[in-house]
Amino acid sequence: MQTLANAQLWVLDQDEALAFYVDKLGWTKREDLSPPELGGFRWLSVAPTADADTSVVLMAIPGEPVFTDETAATVRDLLTKGAAGAIFLTVDDVQAEYEALKARGVDLPEPTEQPWGIDTGFRDPSGNHIRLAQRVEIPAVA
Repeated sequence: MQTLANAQLWVLDQDEALAFYVDKLGWTKREDLSPPELGGFRWLSVAPTADADTSVVLMAIPGEPVFTDETAATVRDLLTKGAAGAIFLTVDDVQAEYEALKARGVDLPEPTEQPWGIDTGFRDPSGNHIRLAQRVEIPAVA
């Protein structure tokens, strides 16, 4: 096992999530497949760039037979509270990314200095956390 191909985030609305990741974050749509033999299942993936090694699958919360109605409702509830998913991204210039995202209508706080770098974060329309960090050299502990 050498490469992470896909990560998954639950989303409340795949079309809304796709619009957010492509239009607001500037990502690329990778795949949007709904094989008829899978009864309406939609595989929707996005990536930060066209040549990125890893995609994020924007997965609708399934019902039966994958989740009971109760479990699906619990996942939706946790998601809207920000307790179900997160992605952490590194950037070369977090201030420039912040300015670009603000210009595209993303609501996020000014970047701040943290022990690991300069950082900011926000949530997607479903409640998933997204963190952006410009990494700094962390001194080795003796």
